[in-house]
Amino acid sequence: MLFAAGLGAVLMFWGVAEPMNHYANPPMYGTEPFSDQAAVEALNISNFHFGLHMWGIFIVPGLAFGYFTYKRKLPPRVSSAFQPLLGDGIHGPIGKAIDIMAIVATVFGLGVSVGLGAMQINSGMNYVYGIPMAGWIQAAIIAVVTAVGLASVIAGMDKGVKRLSYINIVAAVALLVFILMAGASMSLMRGMVESAGSYLNALPTLAFFNDTFGNGEWSGDWTVFYWAWTVTWAPFVGMFVAKISRGRTIRQFVVGVLGVPSVFVVIWMAIYGLSAFQIDRAEGTERSMTETIVEEGNVEAALFQLLQNFPFFEATAVLALVVITIFFITSIDSGALVMDSMASGYEDQGPRRQRVFWALSVGAVCAAIITTSGEGGLAALQEVIIVIGAPVMLMSLLQSLMLFQAIREDAGTAKPIRTRQWKQVLPVEEYHRRAREGSTAVDDYVMRPEYEVGTEPEHNTHQPRTCTGSVKRKGSRFCKWP
Repeated sequence: MLFAAGLGAVLMFWGVAEPMNHYANPPMYGTEPFSDQAAVEALNISNFHFGLHMWGIFIVPGLAFGYFTYKRKLPPRVSSAFQPLLGDGIHGPIGKAIDIMAIVATVFGLGVSVGLGAMQINSGMNYVYGIPMAGWIQAAIIAVVTAVGLASVIAGMDKGVKRLSYINIVAAVALLVFILMAGASMSLMRGMVESAGSYLNALPTLAFFNDTFGNGEWSGDWTVFYWAWTVTWAPFVGMFVAKISRGRTIRQFVVGVLGVPSVFVVIWMAIYGLSAFQIDRAEGTERSMTETIVEEGNVEAALFQLLQNFPFFEATAVLALVVITIFFITSIDSGALVMDSMASGYEDQGPRRQRVFWALSVGAVCAAIITTSGEGGLAALQEVIIVIGAPVMLMSLLQSLMLFQAIREDAGTAKPIRTRQWKQVLPVEEYHRRAREGSTAVDDYVMRPEYEVGTEPEHNTHQPRTCTGSVKRKGSRFCKWP
């Protein structure tokens, strides 16, 4: 579900196109295009954009959602993470403004991703079946994807999103294994191991690289676009990851969300990227990948041109189209479920019409961008993301500070750690609705953040205590409190 909600669709689009772009036009100073060094650096950059840094951006809102929703029992809204700063203000105008900004960013972030998917699906149909590239065809694809996403949303998390996610990741891995086995398997395996080490070695350099001598043009076109895109997805993916990670410790959450997807990205990029390099260098197909992806700018067809060089092209092309389509369906349905929670403020399954509304909103925004941007569809999608991502980035930075503050408030310095226990908070309108209907008891709920009486940590009583001795732990001595 991590990949279905966050990264699978993007990897299908850029898994071949990005390594080939950096291989033909290396951004690092002094690197010759199409050289071995250019190939190594192309994989490093691709892993940099989709690996640790991308998932690090997802972790911040994910931890904040998880902690404030399941520990402090606050509503599953972005504004809840600002409770240490705003207090009851999370229910006021400032809190509502934060939630609105997060929901708008999520709608546009998902809309851009679905738009990219529609363009890639249309390109694949053009490459395999000769169907023309046109805005109305892409709008029709968006309509179909949205319709299936609606069906999944109505089915719910377990019956809809989870089943589609499992089916999709199995199909995506099957396609990956096919390329590995049908290609130069030993060469790809060696390259996979080598690219992992090279990526880790180049990580400090890449983290600070901003194309100074190129006036930042490359960084703006690639890194800034990716980070802005990732940030717009961060509230949605963060809440989704928090929902499916309930019961995990912070350490388990960080290792799982940061480590596992990054390892998968390194494997994915090595297999697809190295296969593309080999095809581009092979006699008889020399520079064929470069011509299509870099010179013609047809990045949407990159995956299908790669598959054309392997056996069973028609079957694998159809499988690729199915995988891409389901990836974007799972993006819409999981996004609709999460936005419904962010808008309503409680995790109980809300009215069906609300989830339908959010799924339709994503499809409508995407169709509007695609149909009005003409041939510059990809450029238009990138510009939208950069504009929307700026305020959300600031919000994510503040979330990280609020999370630290909340953990310090709840844990403090008491030994052993004894933290507050918080009552379940419902939005004011939902609290009153349940009270009016009388179908659900409201005694166990509150409308404002409130911790249970008797669970206040000892260190917050401000009473002086005396150190009665010391205890040695892991080579260090700590005061032993009474």
